[in-house]
Amino acid sequence: MIAEDSVLLRIGLVKVVEMAGFEVVAEAGDAPELLAAVEEHRPELAVVDVRMPPGFTDEGVRAALSIRRQWPDTAVLILSQYVEERYAADLLATNTSGVGYLLKQRVADVEEFIEALRRVADGGTALDPQVVAQLLVRRASDPLERLTARERDVLALMAEGRSNAGIAAQLVVSESAVAKHINNILAKLDLPKADADHRRVLAVLHFLGVGG
Repeated sequence: MIAEDSVLLRIGLVKVVEMAGFEVVAEAGDAPELLAAVEEHRPELAVVDVRMPPGFTDEGVRAALSIRRQWPDTAVLILSQYVEERYAADLLATNTSGVGYLLKQRVADVEEFIEALRRVADGGTALDPQVVAQLLVRRASDPLERLTARERDVLALMAEGRSNAGIAAQLVVSESAVAKHINNILAKLDLPKADADHRRVLAVLHFLGVGG
């Protein structure tokens, strides 16, 4: 499901995702049309522009939040022209799986964009590095200060939605080193004992300032 009011960009998105093997079941140019299409088709993934008609403010993200509440099996990837990290925080506050928030410029890197789409469709997260960077700057005085520079790098990549293997490749270190850093992060943030995946999500939510 593609929801984008710019016809040219919408056509481009459809072609890109179809070339990657996705089936586009519907397209929408505004938020009401998006919600009606999701109700009818129940897509696995909706790609949604933040600002849509009629007001071009936050119609898209409000529709995305409605989708997450009403049809939680539909993953949502938000596209935005600018970094507005509160929207990413709002989405993650309602559900930590099947959520993405990317800048539109990321679409130009087709391989990276498709990787993010697949990650979100599979129930993971995909946050734009610029959003993560702004959140890191904003979080200045809290338990995150206990983390080393490398641990903050690892946590930032976790917030982007990267796996241990992806983090290792990005930082050019071994996966075992990444695992050790993550264990240190979980300990330093005083997260409650739980399964590893849940504690990892709590760490990211703490980083984003929306929970944990």
